[in-house]
Amino acid sequence: MDLGIRDRVAMVAAGTKGIGWACARALAAEGCRVAVCSRSDDNLERAAAELPGLHAHRCDVTRAEDLEAWVEAVRRDLGEPDILVTNTGGPPAGPLSQMTDEQWQAGVDATLMNVVRLMRLVAPRMSRRGWGRIVHITSLVAKEPSDLLPISSTLRAGLMALTRLQANELAPKGVTVNAVLPGHTLTDRQLHLANVRAERLGIAPSEALQRQAEEVPVRRLADPSEIAAAVAFLCSVPAAYITGVNLLVDGGLTRGLG
Repeated sequence: MDLGIRDRVAMVAAGTKGIGWACARALAAEGCRVAVCSRSDDNLERAAAELPGLHAHRCDVTRAEDLEAWVEAVRRDLGEPDILVTNTGGPPAGPLSQMTDEQWQAGVDATLMNVVRLMRLVAPRMSRRGWGRIVHITSLVAKEPSDLLPISSTLRAGLMALTRLQANELAPKGVTVNAVLPGHTLTDRQLHLANVRAERLGIAPSEALQRQAEEVPVRRLADPSEIAAAVAFLCSVPAAYITGVNLLVDGGLTRGLG
């Protein structure tokens, strides 16, 4: 299928590792001119070396001024953004009773406000041009809260509502807004969480990963490219009638009907 997005300018936040990197590669494969950001110069250099033509910019997504500078750099070097994929690392893991005010605030800045700020920076011009695709990468914990991830569960549930509100506002202007909710995906974040679980349960991290895989109906963890495939489709021309959706890509793990 031709996704119809060749030469579109696509921004992928936190796009040098894991699911973000997979999204950047998938959109580049469709002919998009792709920009990514990261806090790590090493990750930016590696990504730029692996994906010729990639626009790589140093940016901390928790800082409003960094986001503004990234968007302006993309406009200057590539053109007006047509596609935005919001993405970030997850908030701290641990029991709800142990989460501090500082951890909650860091979670808000990294998981919620980066989405609000990036939308504010790019959506108005998408609306004026009459075309745009926005996809938020969140998590299945938005629908099935995790005791290990209380901050992420709370904020990502809120992002589901925000996605619907943004979609309602922008749909008449040709801009779709959707969210993808990945399940257990083999990334550095998943390896970190496996270490946390392993320590709590007194088992090896490899066993913790295997137990996670056995929970999933398809009996394995996702590859980041499988999440990216869903994101790329939602960014496409054929997906023009899909908006306000919070799409689970979790191998059937989430049990609820909603």
